[in-house]
Amino acid sequence: MRDLGGKVAVITGGASGVGRAIAAKLAGEGAQVVIADVDAESIDKTRTELEERGLAVDGMEVDVSRGESVNALAERVFERYGNVHLLFNNAGVGIKEAKRRIWTLPEKDWQWTYAVNVLGVANGVRAFVPTMLERGEEGHVINTSSANGGIASLPTTPVYASSKAAVTSLTEVLHFQFLLEGAKLRAHLLFPGPHLVNTNILNSDRVRPDAFRIEGQAPATYVDMKALAESAGIAFKLTQPEEVAEMAIEGIRNDRFWILSTEGNSDARLQTRTESILARANPEPTK
Repeated sequence: MRDLGGKVAVITGGASGVGRAIAAKLAGEGAQVVIADVDAESIDKTRTELEERGLAVDGMEVDVSRGESVNALAERVFERYGNVHLLFNNAGVGIKEAKRRIWTLPEKDWQWTYAVNVLGVANGVRAFVPTMLERGEEGHVINTSSANGGIASLPTTPVYASSKAAVTSLTEVLHFQFLLEGAKLRAHLLFPGPHLVNTNILNSDRVRPDAFRIEGQAPATYVDMKALAESAGIAFKLTQPEEVAEMAIEGIRNDRFWILSTEGNSDARLQTRTESILARANPEPTK
């Protein structure tokens, strides 16, 4: 899909970070953009700021962890715009897990992370793909994973990393199933990077639903991306959301399943992990 003008794009987690940057990029190229987010205040702020730049976007408050909420989004979008050509299942959360052991992490941390990071993607696919297939037009489903988990897991973030590993597996299967269907749809995996991305994912707790809240939750062991990098023992350098948006759109235009930067250490991490599997060798901690 080379020309994005007039195409309809839906972006979950679209009111901030990578989602917001993708929305701005697409709107600037003439796409009809719908940003879906659990944070209504951020939706309004983003729409206002983009409108001041001459970029028009639609918005809807959506909780991707709830299937009925995503279904309502899909119903509204198809009714208003007719079809969806670009579906970005991008919403994601992080928890306060740095350097904590798996067996110490509360059940609700697992439930919430997986509800958003994994079921949020599945809900998006279930709500939108059937109608996209019926319309018979070229389309793209872009799921946001992470090199952490999607390629090789950092030992400091067990819940987040394992959720992103699930997204990678789910999207690979989706790719194969589109081929089996002979569909005009394509699946893509977006790995933001090559470095830690400058987003507000560390503040996810402020939008955590009551059903997943933990009484007396301890303060975060890190307060920003720099502290997170230091805690994880990795080099501190930030990638800006706009850089990820550029990479995402380029990947779609070039029909790349793996939308992954050639910079950073992802290739080395992937090679080390693959060689360990092929050699049946015990894995070493990822750095």
